[in-house]
Amino acid sequence: MFRADLHTHTIYSDGTCTPEELVRKAMETGLSGLSITDHDTIAAYQTAIPVAKDLGVRLGSGAEFSCVFETTNVHILAYDFELASRDLNNFCQRHQQRRLERNRIIVDKLARLGMPIPFEELANAIGSIGRPHIAQKMVAKGYVKSVQEAFNVYIGDDKPCYHPGESFGVEETIAIIHLAKGKAFLAHPHLIKHGQKVKRLLQLPFDGIECHYAKFTADKEKRWIKMAGEKGLMMSGGSDFHGSIKDFISLGCSWVTEEVFNQIFQKPLELFHN
Repeated sequence: MFRADLHTHTIYSDGTCTPEELVRKAMETGLSGLSITDHDTIAAYQTAIPVAKDLGVRLGSGAEFSCVFETTNVHILAYDFELASRDLNNFCQRHQQRRLERNRIIVDKLARLGMPIPFEELANAIGSIGRPHIAQKMVAKGYVKSVQEAFNVYIGDDKPCYHPGESFGVEETIAIIHLAKGKAFLAHPHLIKHGQKVKRLLQLPFDGIECHYAKFTADKEKRWIKMAGEKGLMMSGGSDFHGSIKDFISLGCSWVTEEVFNQIFQKPLELFHN
């Protein structure tokens, strides 16, 4: 049976698998299709594409972009865009600069509380570096006992060392995805606690909603399936797999059918040069 996981992460954002490892794991798990949706970067595709072709895993272009809507953090899944799109690649570069500046401020705040982290240790890492990486450094240096503690006490939203950083709007993010000839899906909408805000969000030109997510129960999925149907939006689904950093979420625990995969992904993937 064809199954495709459309929400996964590699070491290029906050996952623990390399792109090659993720594709191989997808094949070993019995998945036929995959989309790598690293945060604010598409760098994983350079090495994932050849492996996917060799192993016969169907790969669709993906990314997960952070943005803000009415002061609320929102994530948008971009699918089926052109990897070589100048607009999209420039947008990814802007996100990396945003992350760099934000991380520097968070690290400075931690240092003032007696928890120094040499910034080079973050700046020299690959991919999209964010708060999970800072939290892991805090654990490694013995400042906290767990990543969860780092977020709960120091770097989570509204905590002493939190910094929001520059934000990109939902409208701009959707527009850039469309310029890259891609499709924009609202990611894990259940995390947006205000129902009216979700309704206002979906008045924007989204192409779909992530209706099947991680270990959602069927009852939880019904709301989003109904909403997508009422608005004529496509439905995506995926595990939000991160590897060992979130070992309670297994690759392929949420997936879509071949029909849905073919509806979303219509462009062949080719190697590109950043």
